[in-house]
Amino acid sequence: QVQLVESGGGLVQPGGSLRLSCAGSGITLSSNAIDWYRQGIGKQRELVASITSGGSTNYADSVKGRFAVSRDNAKNTAYLQMNSLKPEDTTVYYCHLWRRGNDYWGQGTQVTVSS
Repeated sequence: QVQLVESGGGLVQPGGSLRLSCAGSGITLSSNAIDWYRQGIGKQRELVASITSGGSTNYADSVKGRFAVSRDNAKNTAYLQMNSLKPEDTTVYYCHLWRRGNDYWGQGTQVTVSS
C-alpha cells in the first residue's frame, strides 16, 4: 500500500524557515516526480514546487527564490525547504505523486506564519 506521510509544519515568525518532509512507503520516491501543493480553506489548490525523477525542479513564481524542493533517496523522503516565510504562505501543504493512473496524497501539514 502506497503511503505518503508528511511532517514538519508548525508556527513560525515572518522571515523564518521550516522544512517539510514527505516520507514514502510502498513506493520508491526517486522513480517518480514529487509535487508539493498548498490549499487554504475556500481557496484553489496551488502547485508550489516539483521535482522530477531526474532531479529537475520547478517552482511557482510566488515561492521562487525562497523555497527549495529536494529528495533523499536513501531515506525515501522528499523535502520542501521554506525560507523567508511570509504570512501569505500560511495554509496546509500536501505532497503528491502520480503513478500508473493513481494519485497519491499526503495527509497535509499546517504551516502558520505569524508574529
